[in-house]
Amino acid sequence: MEAREGKERFLKQRQVLIFFVLLGTAQAGSAPRRYSVAEEMESGSFVANLLEDLGLEVDELAARGARVVSKGKKMRLHLDRQTGDLLLNEQLDREELCGPTEPCVLPFQVLLENPLQFFQAELRIRDINDHPPVFLDKEIILKIPESITPGTAFLIECAQDLDVGSNSLQSYTVSPNSHFHLKLQNSSEGLISPQLVLDKALDREEQSEITLTLTALDGGKPPRSGTALVRIEVLDINDNAPEFARLLYEVQVLENSPIGSQVAMVSARDLDIGANGEISYVFSQASKDIRKTFRINAKSGELLLTQELDFESIQTYTLNIQAIDGGGLSGSCVVLVHVIDLNDNPPELTMSTLINEIPENLQETVIAVFSISDPDSGDNGRMVCSIQDHLPFFLKPSVENFYTIVTNTALDREMTSEYNITITVTDMGTPKLKTQHNITLRVSDVNDNAPAFTQPSYSLSLRENNSPALHFGSVSATDRDAGANAQLTYSLLPPRDPRLPLASLVAINADTGQLFALRALDFEALRAFEFGVGATDRGAPALSSQALVRVQVLDANDNAPSVLYPPHNGSAPCTELVPRAAEPGYLVSKVVAVDADSGQNAWLSFQLLRATEPGLFGVWAHNGEVRTARPLGERDAARHRLVVLVRDHGEPALSASVTLHVLLVDGFSQPYLPLPEAAAEQARADPLTVYLVVALAAVSSLFLFSVLALVAVRLCRRSRAAWAGGCSVPEGHLAGHLVDVSGTGTLSQSYQYEVCLMGGSGTSEFKFLKPILPNFLAPGEERANEANPSFRNSSEFS
Repeated sequence: MEAREGKERFLKQRQVLIFFVLLGTAQAGSAPRRYSVAEEMESGSFVANLLEDLGLEVDELAARGARVVSKGKKMRLHLDRQTGDLLLNEQLDREELCGPTEPCVLPFQVLLENPLQFFQAELRIRDINDHPPVFLDKEIILKIPESITPGTAFLIECAQDLDVGSNSLQSYTVSPNSHFHLKLQNSSEGLISPQLVLDKALDREEQSEITLTLTALDGGKPPRSGTALVRIEVLDINDNAPEFARLLYEVQVLENSPIGSQVAMVSARDLDIGANGEISYVFSQASKDIRKTFRINAKSGELLLTQELDFESIQTYTLNIQAIDGGGLSGSCVVLVHVIDLNDNPPELTMSTLINEIPENLQETVIAVFSISDPDSGDNGRMVCSIQDHLPFFLKPSVENFYTIVTNTALDREMTSEYNITITVTDMGTPKLKTQHNITLRVSDVNDNAPAFTQPSYSLSLRENNSPALHFGSVSATDRDAGANAQLTYSLLPPRDPRLPLASLVAINADTGQLFALRALDFEALRAFEFGVGATDRGAPALSSQALVRVQVLDANDNAPSVLYPPHNGSAPCTELVPRAAEPGYLVSKVVAVDADSGQNAWLSFQLLRATEPGLFGVWAHNGEVRTARPLGERDAARHRLVVLVRDHGEPALSASVTLHVLLVDGFSQPYLPLPEAAAEQARADPLTVYLVVALAAVSSLFLFSVLALVAVRLCRRSRAAWAGGCSVPEGHLAGHLVDVSGTGTLSQSYQYEVCLMGGSGTSEFKFLKPILPNFLAPGEERANEANPSFRNSSEFS
């Protein structure tokens, strides 16, 4: 909102100053309006009401930015925008402002800024009788020879009155006497000179000195006066007055001439001798300024400078010089001193309107309005105004040394936020003098740049099983604007996949762009996902941009290996059959396991953790194959329990174990003990320490038990041979555990065996095994089998 209001305000100012040239030029040619005021009026005094002259209403003054401007730095007038009254800012002294010049006129302009318009005006300062006539010499001495005939006039020093017009010096009077009367003489310059005219011949022997009172009167109401004492000394006869070689001297003096330098040399001669021929030079009717500025050598007539000259104050001095001899006779001449101007005043610059801040993207906007002046004359007073090159501004001249600075293109704060403009005013004098004025212009921001992410897409990673509210990354965007236009707010955009529950997975800090995981992730359920983020500034209107975030869920070793084969969740353990004739490397079984993790967390290795008889079996570490490690012997136990450990390569490593039951058989004819008995026997074999203790305790009876066992075995074999027959061969594949005799790890479908179990026995042993697929036998072998129907695999288990 503030940016919009600032833009509207500057648009109005631009409109004001665009009409500057047209309206100013139109007013330049019109006659100035004239007003008057008496001097010495108090500050704030009413001068005039400008509403009618300006053709405006009261409320238009403030709206159009009306104000008074004048040359110089002092503002002596003030315009009240509430009433339209023109008021004095200070007390005006006519004598100080204009001196003897009449009329005393102070020019000024009324400036309307919106739209821009000038009204020329003049203020005449009326004189009041605030100065009495003053004689510079309070005592005037006249030396008059007694031989002077009646009717002779003697010039007397004039009084000075700073007032002008009717308030200036108007007449003189002299005190009553019997020898002189007063005669007033008007000069071509309007000066009234008093002269004493001798009415009666003087007689030095009768009266050697006469004293008169001379009174000067001005024309004020009431009049003011000043007096001087005139002393007349009566001298002896002097019949030759001094005579100047020239009645008029004209000299030119540079205004920077040093004090004490010679201005002119006047010379007069007197034909008399003695005291009557001795000449002295004095000023006649010299003003106070002349007496302060010049000094004359009474003996030599050399005119010297006692004060610095200023061409801008006084251009010409008129000096009246008298040559008076010792007898009281005098002669006079005039010296005209012309002051030569030097370029000793630099140009002056007065700023009328100045804008210190402007919004970017505006065109043809007026930055400043100013005027220039130089009190010097001729080329010394002619000026050239300029600003730096390569700036987006140009200088436009107007009337009466007024200038404007205008933008010539739209500004861009992001390229340059501040301009330093130097206004240079140079005169054409020798040497050239210049004045510089610096303007600092700030460019305010407009929301014309959208936020920009540091990357078009972000790739982040997050390990599974993370803690909730975990900070796992950040996005960042920048905005070339400033202030509120550069303050960013981050947000999550709706995912492309509507099935992705993004709101429950990720949150973003709206101020910093930090990303947080809202809940623990599961690599096995969600391996990667992506979503969009947006950055929006707080400008009006707001601008935004988007970026893509890809999140890769990293696997953690949170799943232990799972054994698929042999199954370990059944009611009965898995048992593998291995012939005792198996060679080393014979494939007993293969442990199959999987891991739900990935990478090295899913790399599995197999290890034989525990075995009934160490060294008999081995497990391949990479594929889980369980093979025989050496040839099997008769002394090897028939039942074996193997514990295989499956371990992954995670950190930390997880593992699982599976138990294999292996049964050694002789040619697949030995009865196979039922699973419960095998499990019980295996359970008894687990605590190896217990067996060792039992073995140590029964060393003395071991031989006896061995003999009894051998007799029992032989009896058992004979009884089984008598019971042979009555076994049924099952149809199709066997449902029991099969043993691979080819060493590949699975039972070949080329061979199946008849299994005969004894009924009615609590131990249910194998009767015998026989192959039931004779189609693979050679023709001769088939006939041999038909001839000998009692052929069986006679290998038995103990």
